[in-house]
Amino acid sequence: MTLPPSVSLSDSHAACPILQILHPCATGSVALLGGHVLEWKPATTGHPVLYMSPESAFAEGTAIRGGIPVCWPWFGPRPGQPSHGFVRTRFWELLRASETDAGVTLDLALASDPGTLDLWPHPFRLELTVSMGLTLEVALRMLNLSDQPVEITGALHTYLCTGAITQTFVHGLDGASYLDTIDGHQTKLQKGPVHFDQEVDRIYQTSQPVEVEDLKWKRTLRITNQGSHSTVVWNPWIEKSKRLPDLPDDAYPHFLCIEAANAGIDLVHLPPGGSHTLATRIEVR
Repeated sequence: MTLPPSVSLSDSHAACPILQILHPCATGSVALLGGHVLEWKPATTGHPVLYMSPESAFAEGTAIRGGIPVCWPWFGPRPGQPSHGFVRTRFWELLRASETDAGVTLDLALASDPGTLDLWPHPFRLELTVSMGLTLEVALRMLNLSDQPVEITGALHTYLCTGAITQTFVHGLDGASYLDTIDGHQTKLQKGPVHFDQEVDRIYQTSQPVEVEDLKWKRTLRITNQGSHSTVVWNPWIEKSKRLPDLPDDAYPHFLCIEAANAGIDLVHLPPGGSHTLATRIEVR
């Protein structure tokens, strides 16, 4: 495949091909392992937007920590099976790469095979479109190729950089109900902006855009999701950071996750031949 001038294939991780984007509007990278967006920085900001763990592995069968993992066809843990599904640990196929004056678009795909059918007995096809410019847009289209209906959860598990987590606030969730997975999976009501002074792991039942106010870096990130009626907000804080082997113990002050999700009661029911698109859009203001 001929790549456009702004896209190159990097061999920095020999076992994990990475597409590097160097465009006047934005720089970034996407790993074929997991269809994983690793980096994106528009020309309008001096700070990175996506957080990547320096201790992340880049090997087939192992999930990459940071960026935007694709969690599918389930969200969260499953006994005896890969956490957050299996597509983030498999290699995707690059179908197309194109560029315009506004940025770069990559189209990737992943289809079921005997290995996936052992884990989840349903034929499928996934199509992932990544558009990088002054905004970042990631869209995951899922197709049920079986002759049976299927039930799916999943997420675009976006890790966002922040100058200091204690000076970071998430707006747009006031009045939304959420499932607090830290506090016994209780259902609670958000009052005011979300702030961080302990571990946060919540599934908000809302599809409204949210804004991440970063007081230290003096910027706001606006996240707009589609195909989702739930938004996950996560920061592991101190003790959980220590338990995660691919995350530095001192990483928690520098990121938070705002995830476009089909999680909790927000299940996707796909009839035979049916499709659903889950998408997220990030802007820097």
